[in-house]
Amino acid sequence: MEFTMKPIGVIHTPFHKKEETPIQSSRSNTDGTVEVFPQFMDGLDGIEGFSNIFLLYGFHLAASEVSLKVLPFLDDQQHGVFATRYPIRPNPIGLSIVKLLERENNLLFFRGADMLDGTPLLDIKPYIPEFDIFTGEKTGWYQNRKIT
Repeated sequence: MEFTMKPIGVIHTPFHKKEETPIQSSRSNTDGTVEVFPQFMDGLDGIEGFSNIFLLYGFHLAASEVSLKVLPFLDDQQHGVFATRYPIRPNPIGLSIVKLLERENNLLFFRGADMLDGTPLLDIKPYIPEFDIFTGEKTGWYQNRKIT
């Protein structure tokens, strides 16, 4: 089965090299802009009523050779790629929760940029604490990581 996605926009950030990006959006105070393509602008109606949004995007510059065992940024031991947030994945999809600062027409200004400039945007979803906050009882290797 083949599955195809087309970008609905592009994410603009000050980051042009992978080494410049923060490790997670929750650790970033960097602002960015989401440019939603005009044909999808009607889908933004009401988005300004949310303080946070999920951005789903493609890791467009990730290496094409995928390994199922990876060395995550916060540990010195290899783990299965699905037990990490490592960007080189069988389906190179990124997910960030960012703070929505403002909307101007088809532009969304946000804080929490952790992606490269020019990143293709696949989807936007509202962050709703009632649905999205869970108390994690187990955090796998991260709980006992060697690197902090």
